[in-house]
Amino acid sequence: MSKPKKKMSLGSVKHAFKNIIWPRKKLVFIGIVLILFNRAAGLVLPGSTKYLIDNVIAESNMNMLKWLVIIVGIALLIQSVTSFSLTRLLSVEAQHLISVLRSQMQQHIIYLPLRFFDNTKSGELVSRIMSDVEGVRNLVGTGLVQLFGGVLTAIASLFLLISISPMMTLYTIVPLLIFAVISLKAFGYIRPIFRNRGQINAEVTGRLTESLAGIRVIKGFNAEKHEINTFAQGVDRVFQNVKTTLTTTSFVTSLATLLMGIASITIMGVGGSMIMKGEMTVGDFFAFTLYLGFLIAPIVQMSNIGSQLTEAFAGLDRMEEILTLNKEEDDPNRTENLGKLTGHVDFENVVFSYEEGKEVLRNISFSAPPGSVTALVGSSGSGKTTIAGLAASFLTPEKGTVKIDGVDLATVKINDYRQHLGVVLQDDFLFEGTIRENILFGRPDASESEVLEAVAAAHVKEFTDRFDDGLETRIGERGIKLSGGQRQRVAIARAILADPKILILDEATSNLDTESERYIQSSLDGLMGGRTTFVIAHRLSTIRKADQILVIEDGEIVERGKHDELIKKEGRYFQLYTYQARI
Repeated sequence: MSKPKKKMSLGSVKHAFKNIIWPRKKLVFIGIVLILFNRAAGLVLPGSTKYLIDNVIAESNMNMLKWLVIIVGIALLIQSVTSFSLTRLLSVEAQHLISVLRSQMQQHIIYLPLRFFDNTKSGELVSRIMSDVEGVRNLVGTGLVQLFGGVLTAIASLFLLISISPMMTLYTIVPLLIFAVISLKAFGYIRPIFRNRGQINAEVTGRLTESLAGIRVIKGFNAEKHEINTFAQGVDRVFQNVKTTLTTTSFVTSLATLLMGIASITIMGVGGSMIMKGEMTVGDFFAFTLYLGFLIAPIVQMSNIGSQLTEAFAGLDRMEEILTLNKEEDDPNRTENLGKLTGHVDFENVVFSYEEGKEVLRNISFSAPPGSVTALVGSSGSGKTTIAGLAASFLTPEKGTVKIDGVDLATVKINDYRQHLGVVLQDDFLFEGTIRENILFGRPDASESEVLEAVAAAHVKEFTDRFDDGLETRIGERGIKLSGGQRQRVAIARAILADPKILILDEATSNLDTESERYIQSSLDGLMGGRTTFVIAHRLSTIRKADQILVIEDGEIVERGKHDELIKKEGRYFQLYTYQARI
């Protein structure tokens, strides 16, 4: 059974009117006025044909010819000026609208919870931001106004045709009505196809972005052919979608040509007969034929505009999918403001699941006093990173509470808390740009002396002195021009400069060689001073000075204490530590 086609959602129409058309009502109104003058002027030429044939030529009236030429010339000038003004006003505003909507989409997406990004490809989001809004330009561009103008022209032409010959007009209306019904059905059919095209484009773009980012892995496994085939299949899906829409719109256009041709043949026969019987003048016949063209042309044009508007509303549907998602700050429970933060963190019987029924953490309880260092150790997948994510407010407990200074973190305003947070990850992300720009990322208003202090503390100066441009060295996408240890030191300098109250270090020294680790460890000791710090570490030698070590296994705390205490117990921590010591 085929899936039911999704009809135009009321939400998309309301969004289009309220947020796109109404704020630009003055421009749209000016566009409508211009199109009225444009189309009215366009009707002058066919109307003048009757007088040219029946009065000027038949009666050799030179005076009327002069005035006829002047009037037609003025009408053509009005058409040219109004057509240019329409394009200048509305097409430029349409491009401005695209930039505004892209910014709006990016702004909304950037504030969505981390879980959304865990389940969505970054390349797909890029496509949605850059491509989905493209068709929306037709809502304030010339498309919507041309549609309005086309309707008015068709109505005006219809009345003029009736005034010349009601009988011949009747012969033209029948095929037009058939065309209108079929067009409506066709656009109802292709709208979900346009909508699906956006989804396919997003998926193909997402895969392409991934493959370019992972080019070293692709080459390392000699997998170029596999990626080429995968992308080719995606591109073919786009082609098949485009082929369907092109076939449908081509059918509509061809049908219009056929039906209008039938109408024209009928008019030739009926009109010729009426002229020979003296029921119609030659001028009336030519005027009728030209007015018929002004009736048909807007209808055919409206079929193309209808396709554009269909694409626009399909894009709006996909935009609505994103814009209706709740941002982190939209949580109605987050109403608490933090005063001066001391940094006391408490986990009380915390339970967390990524999937329903599959608990990752079970009854996690501990206290991290202000300025203390809490180390999280254990096997891979035991839940260490999840605990850090809860402490960073990236995640919210399913049961139990995480408290900051005695306040439930789930009730605290996100921005109020995260301005006190610093994070250094195992594979920390650096942006394309200079070393200085990446260090300033968390605190762009820092002074030069503060930057240099952070650079020295993280031993960044050790390697930037060897670069010709020093801190102004551009590091490439994701910092690819730096070694793993150098990237990690830049990330640590960024955290030092941010001066956070809560610090999370996830394998912060994992990418460092022995010499770099020695430099960084002393820097981290200074960085952690006076800050509530959570350290996830596989290198247990780096956490010997921690105030408390929590050993996590299968989502539970199986041991806790200081290094020497846990060694004396000869439990799980002792096993991990002695195993690493042998290695």
